[in-house]
Amino acid sequence: QVQLVESGGGLVQPGGSMRLSCVASGSIITLYRMGWYRQVAGKQRELVARIAYGGITTYGDSFQDRFTISRDGTLNQIYLQMNNLQPEDTAVYYCNANSEIWGQGTQVTVSS
Repeated sequence: QVQLVESGGGLVQPGGSMRLSCVASGSIITLYRMGWYRQVAGKQRELVARIAYGGITTYGDSFQDRFTISRDGTLNQIYLQMNNLQPEDTAVYYCNANSEIWGQGTQVTVSS
């Protein structure tokens, strides 16, 4: 089993930046893909970005110009750098492993 813990959420002003972190523990040898999803209130959860064991990254629509996913060399810790945040980026951001394991989520609120 893999457990995921996100950190780094909170309140940021429009135009600001924030970095989220996700640490995986447990059976990390089984990891082959990690990613970030978000869920805006009242909407479906959507892919923000994901990174595979070999380093290939995939971004959801409209995220690549402001968001960057990275890792620490393995897949047991990943990051999401978010720049020029806007109120519509307000959401719960979830870490995901192997497209099936979810963290508890971290709230990001963009507001002045």
